[in-house]
Amino acid sequence: MINDLLELVNYETIYLIANWGVIPFWLLLIFFPNSPFTSFFSQSVVPIFLLSAGYLYLGYNLFLDGNIFDGFELYGGLNDLYSMFANETILLIFWLHFLAISLFVGSWIVRDSKKFFVPRIITIPCLVLTYFSGPVGLVIYWFVRIFFSKKFSFND
Repeated sequence: MINDLLELVNYETIYLIANWGVIPFWLLLIFFPNSPFTSFFSQSVVPIFLLSAGYLYLGYNLFLDGNIFDGFELYGGLNDLYSMFANETILLIFWLHFLAISLFVGSWIVRDSKKFFVPRIITIPCLVLTYFSGPVGLVIYWFVRIFFSKKFSFND
């Protein structure tokens, strides 16, 4: 029975579960940011814990394959980065990394917008942009935040 379950846990399944699995957390952040349910699920370690479980599983499989640093040339150049991402395991690990970080940033935006009384109608486009293009949504929120907090700070 456990072997049947392990056959279902492949890279494509992890990718699909991770991609579809973060959407409820984002929907909670966008539509119900003040709900205690959202605070518990989307603004806590719960989604990061779930994504890190896949991350650890993939890292363990990479370790078992014995090619942890095979083709790992992160700072060599664009061609080296391309060849590194040719490995499905490394590509999926970095994708889970991106999903976790963007969700973390989205939950920070919601918490911070509450602190500075940024209207939800303005926060929603920033969250959508953060979901699709992480840093762009964060930068746009930062400009909005400057207006509502009435202060300019690089390290707040």
